[in-house]
Amino acid sequence: MAVTMCQVMGFVLGVIGVAGIIAATAMDMWSTEDLYDNPVTSVYSYAGLWRSCVRQSSGFTECRPYFTILGLPGLFQGVRALMIVGIVLGVIGVLIAIFALKCLRMGNMEDRVKATMTITSGAMFIVAGICAIAGVSIFANLIVTNFALTSFTSVGGFGGSFGSTGFVGSPLTPRYTFGAALFVGWVGGGILLVAGVMLCLACRGMMPEKHYDGTAYKAASIYRSEAKSKTYNESHRGQSMDGRHSTQRFDYV
Repeated sequence: MAVTMCQVMGFVLGVIGVAGIIAATAMDMWSTEDLYDNPVTSVYSYAGLWRSCVRQSSGFTECRPYFTILGLPGLFQGVRALMIVGIVLGVIGVLIAIFALKCLRMGNMEDRVKATMTITSGAMFIVAGICAIAGVSIFANLIVTNFALTSFTSVGGFGGSFGSTGFVGSPLTPRYTFGAALFVGWVGGGILLVAGVMLCLACRGMMPEKHYDGTAYKAASIYRSEAKSKTYNESHRGQSMDGRHSTQRFDYV
């Protein structure tokens, strides 16, 4: 019962974690404008992995997708790749975990096969969580670097346009800070790690125990002892006076 509960909880947490990193990847608020000590508050801008948006005080929001791939910074593309890999591994892990549930019978599938599928899905969840956490952490490091640059120099941050060497902005470029998508990605990756560990622990309880049976060896020893006893009795049969064999047996002391 405990093994089944651990497996089901790992599966549920895996589904929640995959949904979390999918939502984080699709969100636009990876970096948001820091309004602290900013004289211009009528325009609020934020950016994600796929587009940047500007929201005015009137409520009108305009988003512009990134129409380039090669023009984006290498680390930015790496964050995209890590999040996509995490989503793909997480979805595959969820599909495998569904068929590996101990409470779900799939024909004549043995417990050993389900245990192998469970540990496979657990490993995929762990790798997916690591990819998500790594991608979000790299993007957070980019925000911290650009925040420090825009605080002390006129080098632009995430509010500028993309250039060949990164983000290029004007001296009046606003500073950007962490968005809500970063926290969603961190939480989703952490939940995936916990789900993977729980599935790996459940796999140990699902493996069938090995039993060693010594019946065949015991039967062989009994057979040999009976054969030896029969030979001994045949060789010590008494003979009659006229030379014929007698069926009478004598015990020798």
